[in-house]
Amino acid sequence: LRARALVAFPGGYGTFDELFEALTLVQTGEIPRIPVVLVGSRFWNRAIDWDFMVAEGFIGAAERELCTTVETGAEAAATILRHYGLGPPRS
Repeated sequence: LRARALVAFPGGYGTFDELFEALTLVQTGEIPRIPVVLVGSRFWNRAIDWDFMVAEGFIGAAERELCTTVETGAEAAATILRHYGLGPPRS
């Protein structure tokens, strides 16, 4: 609950458990919105079909935007800094 961000790299059940727990806490308002950054679009786009979840009504379109997918650690850091108003805007 003290985390200021969640950065997830490709992984197994433990990774998914932590990811969905954090998303659920943000979604339900139990914690303030934090940046949730997924590193490695090749993995995450195959592992989780967010668009399908929206189309089926399991999550709302706004909830789809709770995660940002990036390719590098530098992009992850920039995403977190932008969230807190500490970095340059996204180009």
